Parts: sequence; structure tokens; C-alpha cells
Amino acid sequence: MSAGYQAPKSFLDNHGKSSGAAAWILSTDHKRIGILYLCSMLTFFSVAVVIGLLMRIELIAAGKTIMEAKTYNAFFTVHGMIMIFLFIIPGIPAAFGNFIMPIQIGAKDVAFPRLNLLSWWLYISGGLIAVLSLFTGGGAPDTGWTFYAPYSIRTGTNVSLAVFAAFVLGFSSILTGLNFVTTIHRMRAPGMTWFRMPLFPWSLYATGWVQIVATPVLAITLLLLIFERSFGVGFFDPAKGGDPILFEHLFWIYSHPAVYIMILPAMGVISEIVPVFARKGIFGYKAIVLSSLSIAGVGYLVWGHHMFTSGMSDTSRWIFSLLTFIVAVPSGVKVFNWVSSLYKGSIDVRPPFLYVMAFIFLFSIGGLTGLINGALSTNIHIHGTYFIVGHFHYVMFGGTGIAFFGALHFWFPKMFGRMYSEKIARVAVALLFIGLNTLYFPMLVLGWQGMPRRYYDYLPQFQPLNVISTIGSWIVAAALIIMFTNLIRSLFKGEKAAGNPWDGTTLEWTVSSPPPHENFEEGPVITHGPYQRT
Repeated sequence: MSAGYQAPKSFLDNHGKSSGAAAWILSTDHKRIGILYLCSMLTFFSVAVVIGLLMRIELIAAGKTIMEAKTYNAFFTVHGMIMIFLFIIPGIPAAFGNFIMPIQIGAKDVAFPRLNLLSWWLYISGGLIAVLSLFTGGGAPDTGWTFYAPYSIRTGTNVSLAVFAAFVLGFSSILTGLNFVTTIHRMRAPGMTWFRMPLFPWSLYATGWVQIVATPVLAITLLLLIFERSFGVGFFDPAKGGDPILFEHLFWIYSHPAVYIMILPAMGVISEIVPVFARKGIFGYKAIVLSSLSIAGVGYLVWGHHMFTSGMSDTSRWIFSLLTFIVAVPSGVKVFNWVSSLYKGSIDVRPPFLYVMAFIFLFSIGGLTGLINGALSTNIHIHGTYFIVGHFHYVMFGGTGIAFFGALHFWFPKMFGRMYSEKIARVAVALLFIGLNTLYFPMLVLGWQGMPRRYYDYLPQFQPLNVISTIGSWIVAAALIIMFTNLIRSLFKGEKAAGNPWDGTTLEWTVSSPPPHENFEEGPVITHGPYQRT
């Protein structure tokens, strides 16, 4: 499998006719496109973090502190839009999937390199349109990232442009999913049967189908919203004969599967890191594969649990509640298998492994609170409260976000050919773990006590926990600063990385760091499973 091959040139060298920035933004090399995604989405992420910090400072005390109510509404809308559509949904597939997946399956590139570049350009275009919507028209949208009708139709803010940005970003997501599904079907190395494929490509495969099938529903819904705002067509506004509940159905038919677009690649990352640092094969390989496909499949059928208080029939409610509990089973299978993989392993506690431990704890809280949301009796009481905000952030940032940073620390040496300071990385992950729990756990308690979500102000009895939550946001910010300072410094001054610094067994660890231009000197031939140690 060309183990130990040291290429004379890596993809970081210029292989095309372009030079400078053009050599990157016009490149069809999947590795360069992965790094373009990584840099651009971390830039958007930084903006969203700053906005989140400002919101938490506003909520440190009852009454006005640093902004008006209208500004606060715009801030939580923009924060949600950036985090969901520009970071969490594209995050792991677009950055690490693009860079690592073709190497893991023994391919020279993705199936459609030009389409891959187009997907990045659509991503950037959508991001720029979203930024433009903040400063044009009636100003920043103030509807929340869900754009709920009828308010999103009647508000004078620049909702149409923001919705169009999400529409463009949806096309980027569809193209990425189509590319990955085709690549995995058609470009696996000789001997790499479906059940010899690493678990990260499996997670991207399941995610790709969700992106292809579910995202067009959102695209149609957003176009209908734009038409209604522009031409007065009565789709969702009850004053014009429309139905706002129809918007909720159409939105969540996409947006709940979108949760699995966010979390499935994160689970794939964890499934890659665990066997490397446990120094043994993954427990229940086929069970993890089937659980990924099950989550992707059943995930289409549970959107109604977002609408238990909307007035749907009792029959619909208990069916959606049952399906919600069913979709939790394959997630539990994964957690069980990860923990079982550690049993009797020779565990090497390095920074990527610490992110795995943080993920399992935080995601478990998010998952268990999700079951509380899925139960009809409790959902009626906590729907629309800060409990939902706490649950959602435990799953998204405590789950997908932590896995993203774990993937960044795991594959950083492979992507950039440099090692980072592991001591500083340990400090960062410890602070991040403490900060996230300090930030989000009080939200669960606040919601249980009845504090509503999305409110600019609150009753005085909610202030102590809001103070604790705001302090948690400062700890998270400090952890992120330490983490990125360490990584950026390592790009220039870090020790050069070996081809296989973690002693991994999948194909990306058999080539140089960073990988050569077309990944392999000779195409690999696969003779055994991805996690077998010889």
C-alpha cells in the first residue's frame, strides 16, 4: 500500500499553471478544496462566536445592558444562520471529508473535481450574500434561523436576501453529497469492499444521501417564502389564505434530517479516533455501519416532534414521539460500541482522544435531554424554553463542534505536515469542556424553571443562572483562543510530522504528511479490514 512513501512534492506545492491565490481558489485538488472550506468556515465561525458572546453579555443581567431588543433579535438570527448553514452543516464533510475521505478509500480525487470546486464557490457566494443581507434592505433579519412564518413574511427586515443565501448554501450541500456518494460508490481501491471501508467514509455516505434527498425540500420552501414576500402569494400567511403550519412541516422535513447531516460525520470522526488511541480494532464495526444507515433512514420520519404544540392530531403526536425514541437507539449503539472499544485497550491519552472523551460525555447529555424533548408529557412544558436551547447546543457544539475540533487535532499533522504543542492542546480541551458545561447546563435548568427562549429580557429570578452561563461563554472563548493560537503557531513553527504520528491503520497514514498531489505513488490494493493491526 505504498507505506512509507515520501513524495518529492505535496499538494501544497503548485502543480497547475496558476500562481498565488488563484492556485488555490481555482484548484480542483480535493485536498486544497478541503483546506479552503476549513479556512473559510472557521472565519465565519469566529464571527458567530463573537456574536454569541455579545448575546451572553446582554443576558448577564435583567433589562438592557449593551444592546436594544431589535439588535438582540438580529444577533440571534445571524448567530444561528452562520453556525447552522455556514459551520455545523458543511463543517466536517466539506473540510475533512474532502481532504481525508478520497485517501481513505484509495482514490486519487473525488468523482467530480470541478463540481467540488463549484460547491465551494457556492458556499462562499452564499456566505457573502448572507453578510450582504445584514447591511442592505431593511437591515439584518430578525426572525431566528428558522424563518418562521408569518413573521418572516411581514417583517420589514432583509429576510428575502438571507433566505436566498440559505438557498444557495443548500445547493452547495447537495453537490457535496452527490459528489461523495458517487466517489464512494465508484472510486474505492481494488479490494476495498463495502465492509473493508473505514467508518468515516461510511458516515459521509449516509450523510450524502440525506443531503441529496432532504435539502431540495428546504430549497423549495425558501423559494416559496421569497415569492410570498415579493409577490404576495398566499402560501404561509393566514391573512392571505395561507397556512403557517405548512411552513413548519416543510421546514422541519429538511431541518431534522439536517441534524443528522451535522452529527453523522461527527460520529464517523469519533469512530476513526477511538481505535487509533485504544490500539485495537473497533468493537462492532458492522453495527456502527448499520446504525449510521438507520439514523439516516429513520431521521426523515421524526420531524413532527418539533411541532407537538402546533395543534397536530394526538395520533400524529404519539407516532412522532415513538419514532423519536426509535431513532435514539442507533445513536446509543454507537456510544456503546465506542466505550466497548476502549475496554482492555492500550489507551494512549493524546489530545484527539481527549476530544473523544469530551464528545461522548457532552453528546450523551444532548441525547438524553433529546429524549425528554421527545416525550409528549414533558415536551408540552419545556417547548419554547431555554431547555431546548441547552439541548440543541449540547448536541451541536458539544457533539458536532467538539468532534470537528477533535478531527482538526487528529488530522492536522496529515493535512499540514506539522505537529502542534500537545501540552497546550490539553489545556485548551480541558477549558473547552469546563466552559461548555458551565455555559449550557444552566440553560437546561433555566428552561426547566420556565425561562422562555429568544427573549431579550427575563424575570429577576433567572439572573443567577444567566450569570453562570455568561461566565461559561468567556471560558469557551478563552479555550478557543488558546486552541487556535496553538494551531496557527504550529503551522509555521511546529515540529515536522511523520507520515504516521498516531500509529493509525487506515490508508491516509500510509502516505507522506502532507499527502502527495494525487495521494498515492501506486494505487493501493486492500487485503483486510481498516482497523486490523499487523
